[in-house]
Amino acid sequence: MKNYWYVLLILFSITGLNAQDSISVKSAVRHSIKELRDFVSIPNDALNADDIDQNLRWLNNKFSERGFNTSILPTENLPLFFAAFPMDDDKPTVLFYMHLDGQSIDAAKWDQANPYETVLKSIDGENWKTQDFAALDTDINYDWRLFGRSTSDDKGPIVMFLNAIDLLKKDSKELSFNVKVILDSEEERSSKPLPKAVRTYKELLQADFLVINDGPTHPSGKATVIYGCRGITTLSLTTFGPIKPQHSGHYGNYAPNPGFQLAQVLASMKDTEGRVTIPGYYDGITLSETAQGIMKSVPDNDEEISKKLQFKTAEKVGAFYQESLQYPSLNIRGLGSGWIGNQARTIVPATATAELDLRLVPESDGTKLKNLVKKHIENHGFYITNAAPSKEERMTHDKIMMVQEGSVTDAFRTDLDNPYGQFLVKTMADTFKEDVVQIRIMGGTVPISPFINELEIPAFIVPMVNADNNQHSPNENLKIGQIAYGIKTFYTLLSAKVEK
Repeated sequence: MKNYWYVLLILFSITGLNAQDSISVKSAVRHSIKELRDFVSIPNDALNADDIDQNLRWLNNKFSERGFNTSILPTENLPLFFAAFPMDDDKPTVLFYMHLDGQSIDAAKWDQANPYETVLKSIDGENWKTQDFAALDTDINYDWRLFGRSTSDDKGPIVMFLNAIDLLKKDSKELSFNVKVILDSEEERSSKPLPKAVRTYKELLQADFLVINDGPTHPSGKATVIYGCRGITTLSLTTFGPIKPQHSGHYGNYAPNPGFQLAQVLASMKDTEGRVTIPGYYDGITLSETAQGIMKSVPDNDEEISKKLQFKTAEKVGAFYQESLQYPSLNIRGLGSGWIGNQARTIVPATATAELDLRLVPESDGTKLKNLVKKHIENHGFYITNAAPSKEERMTHDKIMMVQEGSVTDAFRTDLDNPYGQFLVKTMADTFKEDVVQIRIMGGTVPISPFINELEIPAFIVPMVNADNNQHSPNENLKIGQIAYGIKTFYTLLSAKVEK
């Protein structure tokens, strides 16, 4: 591995593409669109292993065409895809992480017949209008969008990377780094095989720093570098009333209602301003002046966020949006009991269930936080079990809570003064001629902690896609201008001149 400070020699000698797109960039964008349409046409449902196999074959062909050495890396479940150029011992090594799987689709909720067939659209007032791809033969409108599953999350960035490599070769640019790429097949399923796989392939994956190309840029549209992301774990909480739903006229006021039991304990977990009341939940978190400065430099508008989401007052976990992300969250992601809407029945329900997710920060341990929540439940008089209670348990305890725990994906956060982060920020600022949005930690979760823990390298997220891309939802899309942005970012990052 090269000296940690080696990258500092790069910072003041960056060359790359001009901010104004050249003919070659537009040509690369046009080719990227064609290639992305082909890639998107291969279904990639994370729950379907056959889908993943077809995508792996496509990737193997495309990376091999560019001169990469490729490997399919077996794991305990679905394999990883790995590609690398031949190594040069005199260069530092960058490892790129992206993923090839996608969320499942409900085609009936999309505004197109087949979410795996990319559709080109322009905006007409507030409505999207379908366009013929032939319109791109004469000119490319960067405001038009490509609609289809995984156009943005995460096939688009993979295609941007491949076409940046093409452009570098066309321009006879020498790469300043050894380049390795790892593509995840189960990112949308929490990447459970990843920790063991990284340990198994540790030598193969070794690098000086890691760049994750997943997720959206800042809503301002400015170049963005993110130093970390929150982790996640989950809890499923179920309370119990009568063994079967009972007529509310006969047994209301008599049979315990599990909905009220659950609502009471959930309400006790937060105060009226949204702060978790469980002792120790926020322990260990301090925010330095430097961290506060970076957070306040992000061009967010809290008033605009609340207006967009249509709520009057934000919770008070942090003083502003970015500060709120520095703390672990406790979120009710789903809540159910009995029947609702047109199916509502006059019954005392048998059970009530709340699904919780806990977003983690580096200072918080997921297992510890789950234990704090369980202790809080016990303190409210509940007997805790991890399975449906037996008759004996039901007759012994007044209040019973079944608690089922999810796995833990750890958070990560790289120091703000890391020289590789400085390199990324300097490169992108010079490329796009504007200040780079630097985000200390983002709210979402990318399963990167295994790389950091095992490889002991700094990691950064350099997102490529538009913030309003509808990832995970119907009508997922990629703004064409983001393809040019991604190609230029990869191009200048990899071709930054290194002075020794």
